[in-house]
Amino acid sequence: MKRTYLGEFEELVLLTVASLMDDAYGVSIMNEISNQSGRESNISAIHAVLKRLESKGFLKSKMGGATTERGGRRKRYFQLTNSGRKTVDQTIELRIQLFNRVPGYSLKLS
Repeated sequence: MKRTYLGEFEELVLLTVASLMDDAYGVSIMNEISNQSGRESNISAIHAVLKRLESKGFLKSKMGGATTERGGRRKRYFQLTNSGRKTVDQTIELRIQLFNRVPGYSLKLS
């Protein structure tokens, strides 16, 4: 299978979906990225990346129920596919290997 490489923002969104598990939808992803990285993004950019990751087969989505606080609109929730989970695992493994090769640094996972 041909490997599909991720851009930096795609990787950030994919990792955020993985961390949010069953609560990964556009606004929650945008807020989590902002809270964890200090990086501000707009919802349009988040949705574009989510759509792209879904078309690459890393994510799948499903619609939640309509709520009155959203004016009857439904949220689209995202989950990792098996391919997405494998990509997250490979990404984490690669980053750990690279960090551990930097002289004077050792990545400590808590």
